[in-house]
This record gives sequence, C-alpha cells and structure tokens, in this order.
Amino acid sequence: MSRGSDLLSRATARLAEAEVPDPGRDARRLMAHVLKVPPGRLTLFLPEPVDPDLEVVYLTMIERRAERVPVSHLIGRRAFYGRDFLVTPEVLDPRPETETLIEVVLTDPFATVLDLGTGSGCILLTLLAEREGAVGVGTDVSTSALNVAYWNRNALDLQARADLREGSWYAALDPDEDTFDLIVSNPPYIAVNEMPFLSPEVREYEPRLALTDEADGLTAYRAILSGLSAHLAPGGRLVVEIGASQGMAVSKLFAEAGLRGVRVIPDLAGRDRVVLGTRGRI
Repeated sequence: MSRGSDLLSRATARLAEAEVPDPGRDARRLMAHVLKVPPGRLTLFLPEPVDPDLEVVYLTMIERRAERVPVSHLIGRRAFYGRDFLVTPEVLDPRPETETLIEVVLTDPFATVLDLGTGSGCILLTLLAEREGAVGVGTDVSTSALNVAYWNRNALDLQARADLREGSWYAALDPDEDTFDLIVSNPPYIAVNEMPFLSPEVREYEPRLALTDEADGLTAYRAILSGLSAHLAPGGRLVVEIGASQGMAVSKLFAEAGLRGVRVIPDLAGRDRVVLGTRGRI
C-alpha cells in the first residue's frame, strides 16, 4: 500500500504536468475528500498507508482533474461565504469574488430579496442565512439548476423563507404582488467573443446559458432593468455582479434606468465586480 505522502506527491506532479493551476492545493483537496478527513488535518494522515481501493478512487479523480474537470464537480461541493453548497454541472461554480456582492448587500438592512438567475441558490440562501427574518424568491429558467437550489435550500433549512420559481427573470413573478426591497443577480455577462479565452474548467464544464448571452455581455442587465419598476420597491436596491471590464457600461445602464447613487465596487483583487443603485422614492 502507498503512503498518503507518496500518493500526494504523484498526484501533484500529474496535475502540474497537465498545467492545472495550483496543483498542490487541488491534490490535497481531493485527497482530503477521498479519505474523508478535514483538509486542515490532512497532514496528520499523510504518513499512513492508503487503502488500495481508496487509492484507485483518488488517482481516478486526479486524472479527471488533469482533464480540467473542476474540483467542485468531482467532490460535489463548493464552499461559499462559510457554507458548503451542492454543485453540479448544471449550475455555476460559486466563486470567491461573488462574496463581494454578499458583503455589499449586507452593509444595509433588507427584509425581502429577489435573486434573478439563482442557479445553485448560493446568493439568495447566503443572504437569508445571514439575515434572520428576511424572506426571498429565487428565479431561474433552468429546471436542473432549480433542482440544485432546492437541495441547497433544504440542506440549510430555509424552506420557510426561500421560494424558488422557474421562469426567465421576472416571468415567474406576479407584477401586482411581488415587490422587493432588494434585487440581486449574478447574470450571464461574458461576451460571446470572450468565451474562447475562458479557462477550460469554465468553458467546457459550466453551463453556457449561465455564462454568456451570446452577444455583448449586457443583455441580461438590460432585461433586469426593463422589469425593475414593477418589482423593486421605492428606495430599494439593485445589486449585480459584473465582469471586470463592464463597470462603466453597466453603471451607465443603471443611471439611464433612473437609479440613484450608482456605484461600482471592486473585489479583493481590485477588479470591478459589483454595481449597485437605488430606486428613487416616489
């Protein structure tokens, strides 16, 4: 039987050969998953021999990762804002930069929230988990994505406060009854001509529908803004994630839609990441 340290060394070398970014990190995450140990305690288990059946499982995962299958798809989970979310190929992989949107939203109170294009539900469910008493709705055009969101909602015991509905943007809402003091979205914002330059993990394994509008990357923002007046309460906030080069274009769309106090906020890497604006009070 191979020791864990020897397996980890082989796996790291294989991922490095495949030009996987940060191969040591991914090799450790996958080993911790296979051995069912906390990642932070993996070092304690490395001198021990690994069961041959688990070795086969681990090396198979390493080969899949070498093919650039995302780690989250291999282990079925992704950590986001301190919680684990189920992730499948039907939803976007929650990313650390999206936590910027969470931080921006949490700077002000809200009681009702609408998450357009909810995907895994990570934004909606995180916001509700962080704000006891708040309620919200998540919409998505994809039945498969909503199935993942349902699972995550139930795992976080948020059934009573999170309503999930199938439909494109506002289509699943009642224009006479469904109004919110906060609307959020991480929509498909990658321009079609930028798709070839994405990493293989994103380009080949994440749902294209959630990545690009097959146009200039701004279609979703126009759709969100066009239906805003029927669903965002006066004084309510719209907060969206954007691509790093879209700050000026999206903030201009916000201003043209009559939103006030429009701001572009960078993520921790200094890239434009979030645009927010407030609907004026009548």
